[in-house]
Amino acid sequence: MARIVDLLGAHRPGARPRGTPTLSFEFFPPADDDADRRLQQTLDELGVLAPSFVSVTCGVGGDGHDRTRSIVAEICGGRPVPVMAHVTCVGHTRSDIAALLDDYAALGVGNILALAGDPPDGSAISGDFRYAAELVQVVRDHPAGFSVGVAAHPEVHPRSADRASDRRHLAAKLGAADFAVTQFFFDAEDYTRLGNELADLGCHQPVIPGVMPVIWPRSVRRYAAMNGTTVPEALFDRLDALAGDDRVAAAADAAAELARDLLAAGAPGIHLYTLNRSEASIRIAELLDL
Repeated sequence: MARIVDLLGAHRPGARPRGTPTLSFEFFPPADDDADRRLQQTLDELGVLAPSFVSVTCGVGGDGHDRTRSIVAEICGGRPVPVMAHVTCVGHTRSDIAALLDDYAALGVGNILALAGDPPDGSAISGDFRYAAELVQVVRDHPAGFSVGVAAHPEVHPRSADRASDRRHLAAKLGAADFAVTQFFFDAEDYTRLGNELADLGCHQPVIPGVMPVIWPRSVRRYAAMNGTTVPEALFDRLDALAGDDRVAAAADAAAELARDLLAAGAPGIHLYTLNRSEASIRIAELLDL
């Protein structure tokens, strides 16, 4: 399977990308049989768009590695698309992570998103790792030669002491990885500022912006509060007043507008948070001609 670092090529945030921008989708492990059927349908419907890659998330506190692995294995076994598996270090030992990476390598996974993860219920961090940078090094040292990605927060990580220290930590982490994928956000200026701040620190690795179509305003507002993401109230009010296909179309249109601005600012691609639904992502891809 293709490595994401090879798909992206050399790219500096804030400059025009080389080649065709990537289009990728993020999914989460389903909680029950009905949700699994929905995910399978979504995978089929989005598969016809030939995405550059797809990713599969983990649960809070590292919960869900087994469910993540199951979905990753299913995609690797029957769908011709590169997969990026999310791996969190909270609550895990080095031997846990080594075994998981061995398993992913055997499945043919070429890409890992290395994350610190969130302790469940605000509890103390447990396991052999404290920071994502430590996990990045373990993934980097694995003989499979994974392409390694990390997370970035355009509006600063909610647990960071201040913006300056956040950017220093991100630059150091990203300097050891191949690329970053951002948390979702709603203002293209936040992405541009992030790229400039990283460049000022000598960090020029590719940063793929994550875009969330707001098909469920209440849920997205809750995610935004957890991630420190600023919510555009006018957009959310407008979407709250709509329902069904009208809301999906309006949410997709707003997300596509943001994505156009990001591509114009030099983003190497767009990573869509699908919420395991296909309708908005299909419309966004059509509007962007990706």
